[in-house]
Amino acid sequence: MGALALPKQGLVYLDANSIIYAVELIEPYQTILRPLWEGARTGVLSVATSDLTLLEILVKPLKIGNKGLEADCRALLDSPDVRLISISHAVLEHAASLRATTSVKTPDAIHAATALIAGCELFVTNDSAFKKIPGLPVALLSEIILSP
Repeated sequence: MGALALPKQGLVYLDANSIIYAVELIEPYQTILRPLWEGARTGVLSVATSDLTLLEILVKPLKIGNKGLEADCRALLDSPDVRLISISHAVLEHAASLRATTSVKTPDAIHAATALIAGCELFVTNDSAFKKIPGLPVALLSEIILSP
């Protein structure tokens, strides 16, 4: 298994799946993401995600009625280690453009537009659809697992 190539500093965007891996301690993703979280705790890196992530990560705990998991999800997004970025008019305009040119799904377009507008140095995901987005510096976790 390889390692996540992190920037020396700057903003790293995590999509909803990456946040879920951290909250639910899902391996091997949790291990791959650990250096990123350590960088965020020391202030070397900043972790960012869209407000949309709140909706996406709460679905499972609400559906199964797991109050503890729901609280863990909320706690991570409310922590000083994570910067939540609002879904602004500019994000929606850019997301519409991305959907028109790449045919990515609406939530993916919102995540990508948010990261691009925020100037993120890296976009961490496990969804290969994000590789279609021009200018988005994607790190695909499944590829890291398969690399030596």
